[in-house]
This record gives sequence, structure tokens and C-alpha cells, in this order.
Amino acid sequence: MKLLDIQPNSTVLDPALGSGSFLVYAYRHAERKEFEPPIMLYGQEIRPYIAAIAKINMILNGIKNYQIFVGDSLANPQFSNLEIDYVLTDPQWNQKYDVDNLKTKPEVKRIYTTYATNGFPPKNSMDWGWIQLLLYFSKKKAGIVIDNGALFRTNTKSEKRIRKEIVEADLIEAIIQLPPVFGKDKRTGAIIIFNKNKSEERRGKILFINAIEEYEEHPEISAMNRIGERHIEKILNAYREFKNIEGFAKAVTLEEIAKNDYNLNVSLYVMPIEETEEIDLEKEIDDIVNIEKERNEIILKITELTKNIASVLKGGQYHDSSA
Repeated sequence: MKLLDIQPNSTVLDPALGSGSFLVYAYRHAERKEFEPPIMLYGQEIRPYIAAIAKINMILNGIKNYQIFVGDSLANPQFSNLEIDYVLTDPQWNQKYDVDNLKTKPEVKRIYTTYATNGFPPKNSMDWGWIQLLLYFSKKKAGIVIDNGALFRTNTKSEKRIRKEIVEADLIEAIIQLPPVFGKDKRTGAIIIFNKNKSEERRGKILFINAIEEYEEHPEISAMNRIGERHIEKILNAYREFKNIEGFAKAVTLEEIAKNDYNLNVSLYVMPIEETEEIDLEKEIDDIVNIEKERNEIILKITELTKNIASVLKGGQYHDSSA
């Protein structure tokens, strides 16, 4: 919500609504800013019983300005006649889908051919299909939580081509690498922020933020992580400033991204700085000298002891040189 910086008198859409938590967060963000009139919320959910839960969620949170549709947003967006300012969503990652379904109606086909010449994703992943849906219906900004693999996968030509064309259109403002949700789970997600009205200083660039280390253990749920308030502020400040921060954020030109074959993997452009212990070189040298001195003394004692043992075995007398 804070990344999109939703403004007063706006409309907000979540086309993969689920229980409606994203829209509730958007409402709370607007409420803190005391928007008047309040923002209008729209959502669409393919499962009727989940859509019912989303409506209950709105009622329980005291939200009145909302409208929830039931249906498949990808093939039947029931919000298509609405003016939408901001779109935000966390759809099913790598969703399998019959993309041929999207080619039959001209009004639906237009969604997947506006920002990419032939923007129909592979049938085993609709990640970039959802992205095009967001871009098509948002007038200002959009945000999506997506599988990290969508940033760099090259195993399907169609997905790579869509990614390339959207990058070249200069629609991506920032990409944020998220930390693992469960312990040290390697499967992580990313947030992509799209902006159709980039400021002059942000044009021709994408800000990469590597927040893989920005988490804390969940205080109530064991084996789970969460992004704490201090981590959120760090990410927000980096996004707002749009500056290079060593080991955390980097504004990369589209030319550099093109040289990397349109790979958007955050770790390719910015990696967290590994914490290293400061070494007191003078102290370390002194320690080595002392260790060497002690070693020589021990060797000398062992040598003397060995000589005395040998002398006793030959019938001689034992002599302690240390006495």
C-alpha cells in the first residue's frame, strides 16, 4: 500500500481477491491519511465461497465503499467498464491456464496484446498474464507479489518475450526481492511496482531492492518469518529516494538490463554485504609471535625430556634441566 502511495478519491482493484486482505490494507492506508471522500475498493474472486468470505471481511472491518465480483478475472474481468487508478494483487504463482481461452473475445485478447505484441504466456505459468492484466486496467500504478522465478526464467520463449517488451516499455519502476517466509526456505517471492507516470529522474531505470535479509522471526507462529516495521521503513525509504545503497538497492538502466538479456533477478544487480569481523592486525601478529614462543619452549622441554629418558634407559642418571 505504502509503495503504491494511494492518493485521495481513488479506486483500487484486486483481481485475485482471495479473502480481501489487500483491499483491507489499502483501506487502512487511506484511513490513516484521512482521505475524504474515501477510496473505492473493487475485487474479483473466481471461487464464490472465498468471495463471500471477502465480503464478510469488509463488513467486519467497517468498510462500506466496495464492490466484489465473482468470476475469472483473466478471461472475464467484470470490472472492465470501471475507471481503476491502482491495481494490486498476489495471484496464484505459476498458475496453469488454458491461454487459448483468452484469444476468442477481442475485448479480452486486447488485454494480452497491448503491452506485448503476442502476450499470451505459457500454459504452465500465468505470472506474466496477471502482470498484463494489472497494466491494462491501472491508470496510475500497480503492484504484484510474484514468484521470483518469473523475473528470469528462460525456458519458455513467450514468457521471456513478454518480459522483454514490458521492460523496454519502461513500465517497471522497482523490483523488491522478498525474504523467505518459512525459516530458510529457498523459495522466495518478489514485489514488482509498475508506474505509468514515472518522474523524469526515474525514466529509463529500474530500482532493484534486495530485501532477502530484511525479516525477523514471527512472534506468534513458530518457523515463520515476517517483515518487521523497521524493515518496511528501510525498504520504503530506499524506494522513495531511488538511490544506490551498497548491498541493498541499485537503480539500473534499461541498457544494462538489455545487456543481461532482460534478466530481472535482483541478486544479479545487488547483493547484501556479508558481515565480516574487523581484524586487529597488530594484535593478531603479537598472538602469533607468542604462540610461536610457547611452541619453541614446549619443543625444548620435550627434547630435554627425551634425552633424559634415553639416558636412564642406558643406565645413566636422570637430570631435570628446568630445576
